[in-house]
Parts: sequence; C-alpha cells; structure tokens
Amino acid sequence: MAGASVPVKIDQETHSLLAHAATALRTTQKDLLEAAVREYLSARREKISASLRRTMQLIDGSDASRVAVLTGLSPERLDELGGVSES
Repeated sequence: MAGASVPVKIDQETHSLLAHAATALRTTQKDLLEAAVREYLSARREKISASLRRTMQLIDGSDASRVAVLTGLSPERLDELGGVSES
C-alpha cells in the first residue's frame, strides 16, 4: 500500500528513542521506524514463515478448523461447546 499512512501508537520512551535516533541519523521518524520494522521482520522471516506454515497445516478448509486455530480451542472442546455450524 504505497503512499498510504496510518498512525502507530508507541509509548513515550520508545517515541523519545525514535526522535533522538532520527535526529542523530538525519532522517525522519517515519523513515527510521519503517526501516527498523523491515529489518526486524527480515531477520525473523524464517520463524514467521514456519509459524504460518504450521497454522496453515491446522486449517483444513472447514469453519471448525478456522475457529479452532483462531480461538486456540481444540476441535473436541469446540464440539463440547456446541460445535461450529458449517456454512
């Protein structure tokens, strides 16, 4: 979504760090935050991909499997609670 921006809430301490670092590096807070997030995620790309693959293996296409993954409840527990009606 190039060009679009959204507000991000951070605590005051982090904001101060961001402001000081941006000034020291002669860049904008926006550009510094963007670069930091990209670097952070890039360094964890394999862990993120593995987590997504594990989640996708749990989803079999049914509403019940999607609800189980989203809630953390087992399919058996969902059945005990009344199940999930498939649409």
